[in-house]
Amino acid sequence: MKQSILVVDDEPQARSMLRLILVRAGFDVIEAKDGYEALDEVAREIPDMMLLDIMMPGIDGFYVCEQLRASERTSDLPIIVLSAKTDAESIKRGQEVGATRYLTKPVSPDELTRHVKEVIEN
Repeated sequence: MKQSILVVDDEPQARSMLRLILVRAGFDVIEAKDGYEALDEVAREIPDMMLLDIMMPGIDGFYVCEQLRASERTSDLPIIVLSAKTDAESIKRGQEVGATRYLTKPVSPDELTRHVKEVIEN
């Protein structure tokens, strides 16, 4: 059975690009357009991993990550943050809220696939 990845990004083009990369790498992809939808998806079914943007309308990725880490059900869900926020403070905050990894945009398909596979295998 293929492993599932929940891609959370408010930009439709970003989600489409990430879906293409991940499907080609052999993963099932579920999409969420914002933090609310991401939390709803995870409440229905926990994916094998989450790829999470930070800057989204409503609730941001930091809040989503905090909520998932606070729940016993999802406290160990692998979460890779993929964000355009490249400043040291944002990266530090991502680590503080429990991101498994923090990657900055843009990221090459090969680099993204490598990180996803490493995180899922561990």
